[in-house]
Parts: sequence; C-alpha cells; structure tokens
Amino acid sequence: MTAVPGEPWILAIDLGNGGPKVAAVSLTGEILAHGMEGVAVTIDTDGTATQDPLEWLSALEAAVAGVADSVSRDQLHAVAITGQWGSSVPVGADGTPVGPVLLWADTRGGRHVAPIVAGRVTVAGYAPHKVLPWLRITGGIPSNAGDDPTGHWQVLSHELADVGRRTSFQLEPVDFLAAYLTGIVAATPASMVLSWLTDNRLGATPRYVPELVTRSRRPAETLPPLRPTGSVQGSLLPEIAERLRLPAGVPVITGIPDFHAAALGSGAVTPYATHLAVSTTAWLSAPVPFKKTDIFHTIATVPGLQPELPLVINNIDTAGAALTWLREQVIAPADGLSGGGSGIGAAGAAPPGAPPSFEALTELAAQAPVGCEGVLFAPWLAGEHSPVADKRIRATWLNLSLRTDRATMVRSVLEGVAFSTRWLLGHYEKFLGREVTEIRILGGGAQSDVWCQIFADVLDVRLVRIATPRQAQVRGVALWARVCLGELTLSEAAGKIPLEREFVPDPDNRLEYDRLFDTYRTLYSTLRKTYRRLNASG
Repeated sequence: MTAVPGEPWILAIDLGNGGPKVAAVSLTGEILAHGMEGVAVTIDTDGTATQDPLEWLSALEAAVAGVADSVSRDQLHAVAITGQWGSSVPVGADGTPVGPVLLWADTRGGRHVAPIVAGRVTVAGYAPHKVLPWLRITGGIPSNAGDDPTGHWQVLSHELADVGRRTSFQLEPVDFLAAYLTGIVAATPASMVLSWLTDNRLGATPRYVPELVTRSRRPAETLPPLRPTGSVQGSLLPEIAERLRLPAGVPVITGIPDFHAAALGSGAVTPYATHLAVSTTAWLSAPVPFKKTDIFHTIATVPGLQPELPLVINNIDTAGAALTWLREQVIAPADGLSGGGSGIGAAGAAPPGAPPSFEALTELAAQAPVGCEGVLFAPWLAGEHSPVADKRIRATWLNLSLRTDRATMVRSVLEGVAFSTRWLLGHYEKFLGREVTEIRILGGGAQSDVWCQIFADVLDVRLVRIATPRQAQVRGVALWARVCLGELTLSEAAGKIPLEREFVPDPDNRLEYDRLFDTYRTLYSTLRKTYRRLNASG
C-alpha cells in the first residue's frame, strides 16, 4: 500500500513476545506501512522468562523509523498501543525500568503464590474459601503457577528483592509504553485483567478492590492509577517525539492487550460473534452480555471494549510458537532448509527471514496426507492454560515410524494446534451456551491457506479470514484510537475491517479428524501423571 502524501495516519504499536511490530494505518483502517524489530528472550530451567525493556525501546525506535519514512510524519493523528499482557515491568517513580521484564511465561513465583491461593483443603491447587472472593468480584484468580503479575511480585520480593526495593510501579507492557511516550503512569481495567484486582462486575466503577490487593500481597502503592478503558493517556512528549522523529503533542491512547485489539481487528464485536487468534499463543473469544467463570477449564469473562459486553478469555499457550520451535529446533539443513536456535526457548534464534520460511513449511505440510497417517502432536511446549491449567505437561509426538518424514512432522504440528483448539471449543461452546458455526480467524498463523483449511476441517466450522491477518491487531488498535477520540462508534470501526476468504469444512477430512480427535482428547488424562513425575521440580 502506498501512502497518499499528506494523508493523516495513526501509529499502531503491537509489543509482542518477539518484539515490537508497528504500522502506519490510515483513518479508514488501511495498512500503509508496517515493520518489526526482534528482541531477545532469556529462558532458564528455574522458570525464568525475561526480556530487556530497554531493548524494547531501542527496537521500537528502529521500527518506527522504518515505517514513518513511508508516510507524512507531520500528519500523525494519534498513537495506539497493544501487545502482550500478564507480563510485568518494574519501573521507578519516573517510569524508567529498574529491572528485567518478567514475562507471562516466568514461573519462578509459583512456590510463593501457594500461601495466597491454597489451603488445607484444595481443589486443583486452590482453596475454595480463598478464591471465591476473587471469582465473585473479578471473575478470575491469580495463577498458582506464578506466571502472572501476582507471581511476578513475589519474584520481585524474593529472588529479585534488590529490583523490588527499587520498584515504584509494576506495569503491564502496554502501560509501560504509554508511560514512556507520555510521561504519565496509568492503567485500565483492560490492561490490568491478569492482576485480578479490579472490580469487573457489570456496571461497576473502575477501581482496585482493597480486600483483593491485601490478599494478593502486592503493595497498593505499586499499582498504577486506574483510568477507564479507552481513555487518552496524554500527549506525545517532545523529547520522545524528537527521538522518534514524530510531531510532539499528538494524543496517545491508553494501551489495551492484544487480546482486545484482536476482538476489534476481527470485526466480530456483536454479542457471541467469535474470533480465533493464531499467534504465538491462540484463543477463542467473543463479546458476551454476562459475567461468568469456568474455573475448571480456565475460561472467564473480563472487561471488554464496551462496559456492557465483557470478552471471553482463555488461552492455548503454544500455537504459532510450536511451528517456530519446529522450524528453529528440529528442521535439519540436509536439503537446503536451514534452522538455528529458538527465540522461544533458547539463545541464537534464526532470523525470521532466514530459510526455511513459514510459508515454505506450510507448503511442505500440504504434501503430507490428512491425518498424517495417525501421527499426533500435542503442542504443550510451555504447558497449557485452557482447557486445562497445567504448567508441567509437555509436547509429545505419538505414532512416529520410519515412514514419518518432515512434511508429516510439520503437518502434525499444524493439526495438533487445531486439535487443541477443538478441545477448547467444546468447553467454549458450553460456556457460551450455544453452538459456534462461524469463526473469524486472524493472526500470523492465519496467513497459511493450509492451516486455515485444517482448522475449518478439525473444528467443523466455516472460517472467515481477515485480510492481512498478521496485521489485524495493529489495524484493530488503530481503529480503536478513533473510537476513543470520539470519531467512530465501535460498530463503525468494525465495519472497516476487510474480509478476505472463507474456508468451508471438507466432509471427508472431517471424518478422519473425528477419528483422530477421539484419541487426541485422551492424551492429557493418559500422560499427565507421567509429566508430573518427569517435571516434578518444574
């Protein structure tokens, strides 16, 4: 897309696990230019999962420079922010980082969270009398695995106590970026969802609940001031504008998680309209007119884009990340396809543009038969959240033989993620109280025709792919900025989301996938005791 000289545009920032993606988006939702800069991830066997917030900022500067050269810089209309959530950035009083980012995958705080949520009588690691107040007010509870802001504060109080002593605020990534751009520290009920400290009941005024703050053992003074979701956080600071070579004073919207940006980026904003995001992780979601929690399958409602319509939340912890892992850790260079280390789990990541490309891998998968001759892959490389919360389970290939080639291995990974999604879909439909017959699909994984067809066949639903699905979230958050500025209604913004293609289930493929899914859904119950023995210290 070529920008029109002098055309107003919105800077959309998506701070994902791999680094900041940025886009220049027109006021009508067209992607005028986009780019991404990668960042490193530190993973260790003790549960460490961290990134460097200063590397985020330098990567953001480089990414913005590449995009802004394609548009008229002086026509910047607003800045919109989305990205990963459930991660924690410890900052000083001035918003400057004082330590590493504790990612959503960091589980070091797990052993410290047990006294907060467990008791003499527990169900799935939780004491009912302790968690009921959380569920009643917020709809969720702190993770007993420690992989959320509650667990992260425990790390800052113990393993990283020196950092904790210097921490004035514990910020979500989107709130950190907004504070960096404006000099104002703030948060919203949307950005603070995984802290489970805000009153999320329908019609409630946005506020932290003192009782829950006390229960969480997080110092109240480290919680950023709350603003309503969809507020203007402030104006772009002159010194930051100069660094980014952008005009100062343009409005910066409070950040929202990529989960919320995907909801608008899918165009599915009416009650029960479902979207499937296939990124590093994956999820199914829809706006619904109720507050509800299914603690046994880790599905809940959280504050959404509209106060009267919460969004359904759940998460498959490894989706696109499984294909990334396969590319970088398993695929061998014997036939010219090269790999390297993994940005997901080890140092030395192969650059995103290096062969084999993800397109080449999914084309290779098309050469394998539907069902992979019975080869199954369970994509639990980082444990799982939905529909079972278990950080000790791990990925598994079953039924490999001497006939198993790389095409089969790649396709089995694609099918395995689809099977996990079908496993979740059954519980998701019960949560909604209705059958899902159409799903909007977006995210990097949706770029593949092969994978979209696999999802349609496995789920037995009609899939509608969003145009440029990898950019759906930056488009969504850009249009959200216009909603927040009062320039569009939410329905008008959703109407600007372009659709690209439909994928209809193939009845023959469906029969084969039904047969395999009957086996797939038994894997967890069959193997979970084995995983617990193997990962007893995990």
